[in-house]
Amino acid sequence: MPVARHVLAHAAERPSRLAVCGPAGELTYARFAGKIDGAARHLRGRGVGPGALVAVALADPVELLTAVLAADLAGATPLVGDPAWDGERWDQITGEDLAARIDTPLPSDALPSDAGSLRARPSDAGPSDAGSSDAGPSDAGSSDAGPSVWGEARPDDLAWACFSSGSTGRPRAIVRTRASWTGSYPHLDELTGIGPDDVVLVPGPLVSSLYSFAALHTLATGATALLPGRWPGRSLTAQLDRASVVHVVPHRLPDVLARPGSVRVAVVGGAALDAGTRADAAAAGVRVVSYYGATELSFVAADADGGGLRPFPGVEIEVRTGSHGPLGEVWARSPWLAEGYLAGAAGPLRCDGDGWVTVGDLAEPYREGQVLRLRGRGDGAIQTGGATVVPEDVEEVLRQVPGVGDIVVVGLPHPSLGSVVTAVVEAEPALQPPRALLEATARGGLDAAQRPRRWFVVPSLPRNPTGKPARALVADRLAGGDPEIRRLV
Repeated sequence: MPVARHVLAHAAERPSRLAVCGPAGELTYARFAGKIDGAARHLRGRGVGPGALVAVALADPVELLTAVLAADLAGATPLVGDPAWDGERWDQITGEDLAARIDTPLPSDALPSDAGSLRARPSDAGPSDAGSSDAGPSDAGSSDAGPSVWGEARPDDLAWACFSSGSTGRPRAIVRTRASWTGSYPHLDELTGIGPDDVVLVPGPLVSSLYSFAALHTLATGATALLPGRWPGRSLTAQLDRASVVHVVPHRLPDVLARPGSVRVAVVGGAALDAGTRADAAAAGVRVVSYYGATELSFVAADADGGGLRPFPGVEIEVRTGSHGPLGEVWARSPWLAEGYLAGAAGPLRCDGDGWVTVGDLAEPYREGQVLRLRGRGDGAIQTGGATVVPEDVEEVLRQVPGVGDIVVVGLPHPSLGSVVTAVVEAEPALQPPRALLEATARGGLDAAQRPRRWFVVPSLPRNPTGKPARALVADRLAGGDPEIRRLV
């Protein structure tokens, strides 16, 4: 996936165009390209070259992208991980496969002598007028730091590795070819209308494949990437005033729609959006393009107009029924699939020998030309008293109760039922909904088997790097008697 050569090409064509805006400042394409080139020469000097696996664990998003793209330019495979992991943790995950671990910013001797480091962001300048004094195309990538590191970039290069955001215990690293993601870029451009004049807000940590994809797609397009490195919180309004596009997960979209600023398109990855949210977006003047996929599968389906999820360009979809009652597993076949897990790690990815793969997501029966109606992950389904309950169905109903910030539904062991449906509500103490209201809502909108029998409340649900509630971690904390999770009475 990394797009180092795209960045260098943009630097030659539009050197003064702002490329990245991070917590420490901004870089134009000319200076960003020089920074990447110098860092790549440094890696080659350390013996990192084609076929090497390089761990990248940097908190600053601009420095992280620099290292990722430098590894790409040097011919290596960057693996983006958590900056909090120590060397022992990396060794557990990667074994002897790791050639280098980058946990401090790489030297970038290729910057022109007057460029310095990241320059301070001007307080009143927009992306189009920042950096007018940058060096021209001939300076992008120039260096006295050593011989050129340029080589052929092939579609089948193993050019990217990242961790599944849904993993628990030992994380699983997923490896991709260059073409498995970059080949999808033109299709995403067509669906969203993103182009080189856009300013794209990527408001999350780049260890998440959703946000790293968004950042690298932005750079491949030649647009400007706003990279706060995490959810911007109080500075969200200012960021949205600069941006024309934003990538978010579903539970963050309402925050964007409350004060959309200059945003015209919101690209939403994850769960399907309800009609009410899309109506709010229309009222705010924001076009929403949502999509469904997985780290292992990349894009599977997209909804560009509110008409429902349909196959992403190049994707074939089957829903295979049989072992999940009226539901079936979603299988996909496309050019966008990952190569598999690093070091032979086990995971939900399964193949059938004919190019079809699945990660166990469930959907209603589907035929070509229809809308894909997802119903959650098969391994999260709750078997209770002979019935199969899909947690997402329960959560969708209960999330509408006033005071519910979010909710996770899991199954807890039961001696006769197998599992009992259990709800963990995220709510502020002062706004905590009464259990009677939750139960009344469940009776009105859910079948008897779907209704939670146990209720808990927590101030804040644990979340994975994409911002989605970490269902498995909630279940583990419940089973372990976490005192922060209180019974709702």
